[in-house]
Amino acid sequence: MPELPEVEVTRRALAAELTGGRIEGVIIRSPKLRLPIPPDLPLLLPGRMLREVGRRGKYLLLTCDDGRLIIHLGMTGHLRVLPTRIAAGKHDHLDLLFSGGRTLRFNDPRKFGTVLWTEGNPLSHPLLAGIGPEPLEEGFDGDYLFTLSRTRCVAVKQLIMNSSVVAGVGNIYANEALFRAGIRPARPAKSLSREECDSLAATIRLVLAESIHQGSTIMNFGVAEEPLRYHPLDFRVYGRGGEPCFGCGGMLEELRLGNRSTVFCPLCQG
Repeated sequence: MPELPEVEVTRRALAAELTGGRIEGVIIRSPKLRLPIPPDLPLLLPGRMLREVGRRGKYLLLTCDDGRLIIHLGMTGHLRVLPTRIAAGKHDHLDLLFSGGRTLRFNDPRKFGTVLWTEGNPLSHPLLAGIGPEPLEEGFDGDYLFTLSRTRCVAVKQLIMNSSVVAGVGNIYANEALFRAGIRPARPAKSLSREECDSLAATIRLVLAESIHQGSTIMNFGVAEEPLRYHPLDFRVYGRGGEPCFGCGGMLEELRLGNRSTVFCPLCQG
């Protein structure tokens, strides 16, 4: 599933390729995603220029003159900029046809993604209004995490995966950040010390920034046949339950928290 780093890398790629381009047409092939694609997009979008590609949490925001597309990639979705001549495949549900013979194509095998249109403030949209601070921007630090966690009995991993607490920290990067910070995922959030909150906030930023940097160097969004490699970071714990810990050599353990796979080292994360 695309998480914040993958969405940010997508944002940067789209901004570089399409900013300033004019939309000439829209093709909707499968309108029924997690939420229906607005059927009037083929009437609304042609003639509009893409002014900016932004991001809020895991949502992409494509500003087109006096409105914005809100896009969520869901569990299996991705966007590519391709030559318009390339034929659509089975899971290609939406094309935005740009000037210069380019197409922004949305592919989503499981149809859990979202494409919506708003002419209001997107940050006030019900899907975005309750999202917490961005982990890579001001407003998310140890002070914030310590204050917020004082009355929270929930496991710390579930706390940092709560989008109303911090934007876009998904399961994969929560596992990795907690390992690097030396914090056991199932610990009650309110048990964290001030120093641990400082370490965890800094580690979340570091893990996300590293993945964004690596993703920007290896992902090619403009090649139709090349599979996208999401999550370019070399994971230290995620998906490695039962394998040796890179830190101490002991066996990594796996449990489920909030119905999500959680891998940790019982020694390094004591």
